Amino acid sequence: MSDKNVLRLPAEELFQRELDALISAETGTVPTGWRMSPKSVLAYITGGTKVKGVDITPKYMGSKRLVEIAIATLVTDRALLLTGEPGTAKSWLSEHLAAAVNGDSTKVVQGTAGTTEEQIRYSWNYAMLIAKGPCPEALVKSPVYRAMETGSVARVEEISRCASEVQDALISILSEKRLSVPELGLEVPAAKGFSVIATANTRDKGVNDMSAALKRRFNIVVLPTPSDMETEMEIVRTRVAQMSAGLDLNACQPGEDTVEKVVTIFRELRSGATLDGRQKLKAASGVLSTAEAISLLANSMALAGSFGDGSITPMDLAAALQGAVVKDEDKDAVTWKEYLENVMKKRGSAWLPLYRACRELNS
Repeated sequence: MSDKNVLRLPAEELFQRELDALISAETGTVPTGWRMSPKSVLAYITGGTKVKGVDITPKYMGSKRLVEIAIATLVTDRALLLTGEPGTAKSWLSEHLAAAVNGDSTKVVQGTAGTTEEQIRYSWNYAMLIAKGPCPEALVKSPVYRAMETGSVARVEEISRCASEVQDALISILSEKRLSVPELGLEVPAAKGFSVIATANTRDKGVNDMSAALKRRFNIVVLPTPSDMETEMEIVRTRVAQMSAGLDLNACQPGEDTVEKVVTIFRELRSGATLDGRQKLKAASGVLSTAEAISLLANSMALAGSFGDGSITPMDLAAALQGAVVKDEDKDAVTWKEYLENVMKKRGSAWLPLYRACRELNS
């Protein structure tokens, strides 16, 4: 299948030119198992520079120091845990760190209530197991197993959604840096460069709390929500452009005023107060994260491209906002109606078309 027919390419393929430019221009010390030095990884993640004629675009817009801590953790023998509110780019940063360090971000275990210990360690091809008995050919290696063999980075997404016994399967791996396969009498040692990047959602705290023993094996980096309006708008603009480039949306990019309105609404309903702090508001029950703002604008573009002239209208935006804000019909419908009447309606002519479209849908 050609790249044009793939819905979503991994980071190492999507940003291959940038990675190749940084690798070819490398002058620093490259750790064993890595493709570039920690400084080059930082340059790839934070962007804003040009290397051998190639613009390095920002992948994470936030505290540079937090990115440095995350990269430095991967140089040591400790695993990295990225935690924070939903939509704070934990998975996005995890993927790009793995892409920059190893050129392979696809060794992933997706944590869910149905994730099993076999997905962390190994499983078997049972047809071959019955036919031949335990043998290397019947062994099905997990992403973590393959990362240990090759000295690369494995990713465990939403680790706090995994059951406790599944989480604990990582303890011996992270402590001993070895994986035992007793059926074959094997002890698989981790090659240099092996590490694990896990992500955890603070909204899931209490679903399956990580044990103290497991937490000690990780260096924990907390990713905050964007601290200011300008940063969040820049993140939204950049990611909407990147996301829409791979989709047939047939629509124009959202204008500056559209992005500003969406980010303003999200920040106010998230914090429970207007941006100037003068008016208290009911907070929405949903997260209303930056990631949701990006999805909302992409959905608005899809509506405009599929059923309009390609330009986002207030009605397109209102439809997407209704779905994003009103998650709990009983609570959020009231919150949204009060916001429309007490805040948006009073903001003048620039907000009036959006207010009318939202009120029409909310009636």
